[in-house]
Amino acid sequence: MVERKITVGYTTGVFDLFHIGHLIMLKNARSLCDKLIVGVTTDDLVSYKGKKSVIPFEERLEIVRSIRYVDAAIPQYDMNKFEAWEKLKFDVMFVGDDWHNTDKWKSLDEQFMEVGVKIIYFPYTKGTSSTLINETLNNLRSK
Repeated sequence: MVERKITVGYTTGVFDLFHIGHLIMLKNARSLCDKLIVGVTTDDLVSYKGKKSVIPFEERLEIVRSIRYVDAAIPQYDMNKFEAWEKLKFDVMFVGDDWHNTDKWKSLDEQFMEVGVKIIYFPYTKGTSSTLINETLNNLRSK
């Protein structure tokens, strides 16, 4: 009997103000792999991008870790996806389609193709984002 290889998937995100778009993305990602590893962006990395998360890193990590579609949630300390692959050896990576055809991801697509990693771009959830939720909350608080 030939043993079937387990397909490992990987995705990352801040996952601040966890919402339905996050859940749909994780659910869809898990449906396309046997094991899903999720990198949760650390507070330091969020601030490097010029932003600040509302929910502290440890809490965001625990929220993502508790989602039934997630097999492992780990800290994402930097944006180097290829270094993450070197450590985790995932087979497929899930990315928001807002990155599709950008210079950065064209280069990563080629790099990942060389090692047999498939990149799947998911459509961004329209109408819901942590940024939109934050803006709505700020508007409500300022009234």
